[in-house]
Amino acid sequence: MNTNSNIYTLIYTSAVVVVVAAVLAFVSQKLGPMQAANEKAETVSQILTAAGFGDQDSWKAQGNKAVLQFYRDNIETAFLVDAEGARVADLDAEAVEIYSVSDLKAQNYNIRDGALCKLPVYRFKGGVTVVPVYGAGLWGPVWGYIALQSDGVTIAGAYFDHGSETPGLGGKIKDDPSFRAQFTGKKVCWNEAVRPFAILKKGTAASDVAEGSSVDAITGATMTSKGLDAAIASWLAVYRPYFTKTVEE
Repeated sequence: MNTNSNIYTLIYTSAVVVVVAAVLAFVSQKLGPMQAANEKAETVSQILTAAGFGDQDSWKAQGNKAVLQFYRDNIETAFLVDAEGARVADLDAEAVEIYSVSDLKAQNYNIRDGALCKLPVYRFKGGVTVVPVYGAGLWGPVWGYIALQSDGVTIAGAYFDHGSETPGLGGKIKDDPSFRAQFTGKKVCWNEAVRPFAILKKGTAASDVAEGSSVDAITGATMTSKGLDAAIASWLAVYRPYFTKTVEE
């Protein structure tokens, strides 16, 4: 065959495309379960970090199996609640059934659109309860976990992550422990007249935020701080009916 002909070029190009597609499909099939396992362990480690069980470095050093087993050993119950605060489904603790970041993204659309939502609650032995938040930062999604003590009001800890925020600025929501440390000991206000919690520019106050229910924003990361603030406010507002019932009990 004439290697300089258009037909040869077409056949050769088509063959290369088919081979490359087959290789990519094979690699994806083989690596898919491993990637899913890593994603689950990463999410669980973030939940555990927010709850005060170690930090990300220690969990990464211990490996996925240790992370998942610790969760199984220490979770009391995990379940889903709706916008009315009703418990609508259980999550299998032994199988470490959790909501992934993509699951949180889907529920965020439901919250935004006022559609039916089912949000996860992770309650650990000892009374600490962890709930997620999700929203938009400057360059991509931001998400995280807020842990509440057994009173359902006092924050026991928090952990946040992002898709593509600027290192040294918005990226500090994940990389700067001092930012996350501000949350510990603060209070979530479940009164409908105010925001449950807020991230405010340092030295400022807001009439719709209760005293002791805010932290300082990250200097130089205004949009990321505002995005995380909005995520926390919108998600905790949906959790309000559930925690209001819990606090009253």
